[in-house]
Amino acid sequence: MATMYYEKDVDRSVLDGKTIAIIGYGSQGHAHAQNLRDSGFQVVVATRAGGAGARLAEEHGFSVLATREAAEKADVVMILLPDQVQAAVYEQDILPALTEKKMLMFAHGFNIHYGQIAVPENIDVAMIAPKGPGHLVRSEYVKGGGVPCLFAIHQNYSGDAQKIALAYGLGVGGARAGLLETSFKEETETDLFGEQAVLCGGVSELVRSAFDIMVENGYQPEIAYFEVMHELKLIVDLFYQGGLAYMNHSVSDTAEYGGHTRGPRVVNDSSRDAMREILGEIQNGSFAREWLMECLVKMPVLQKMRERDRQSQLETTGRKLRRMMPFVEPKEV
Repeated sequence: MATMYYEKDVDRSVLDGKTIAIIGYGSQGHAHAQNLRDSGFQVVVATRAGGAGARLAEEHGFSVLATREAAEKADVVMILLPDQVQAAVYEQDILPALTEKKMLMFAHGFNIHYGQIAVPENIDVAMIAPKGPGHLVRSEYVKGGGVPCLFAIHQNYSGDAQKIALAYGLGVGGARAGLLETSFKEETETDLFGEQAVLCGGVSELVRSAFDIMVENGYQPEIAYFEVMHELKLIVDLFYQGGLAYMNHSVSDTAEYGGHTRGPRVVNDSSRDAMREILGEIQNGSFAREWLMECLVKMPVLQKMRERDRQSQLETTGRKLRRMMPFVEPKEV
């Protein structure tokens, strides 16, 4: 059974007099920095000079520092940069500033788990990973609530790594909802598997395939879009609120029966074998190596797939229909 920690379990005084550096001011960075500051902790921010993140940080009242300067000033350094750029920034600007008993933190275990970042033995290394996007981490905090967070300790040189990580989790609001103990290995592998098999891979491919099959069979693309893309949000919201049972309780008996009897014909033993293969590639590091090589050569495969999606009938139909529905707050890339 997982171990959960709440505000009553956290000693915030372990961060008294300490400075926290937030490296990166994107989705997670802005939320961590503001929540920690509003919780009464000393925060400095580093992000690319002149970029959108720097402008936003200044609007939020932070003086933007260079990464090396922020890391030198800090007792706790939280890296909130994209996975593929963390190692280079770490080697150049963060590692030289990691003096004894400082803490290095992450919101995702990728670079530690796959050995892209090697840490000195005389520092603490921990993770706080909110289970929600940064805008939700911030908005829930402002409301007086919080988003649950995973936390993990990779290295406990000082003997206080867990106390410090929990205090950080309290600062971003996670202890209000619950801090769930995990490991860098478990967080990394489950996060990647969830993205690939379900959240970003499986669901997207299911929608694409269902749309194409309906259009191939003579149905209007607009009708197909409404059925397999637009209405997906209604079902996901039911999942989010009450799980599978609540979703089945909320839909029609016809929909529930069809889902129970036909769903396993779509996601079947062959699908599960593919999922096991995907998980194996995550566990043995082959996906990480593939992705890092893709980044090294300027992401040609990813760029090609992005362009394919932009030009697909599913996307062109969706762009047209979303303009008819201002209530969905349409966003275009």
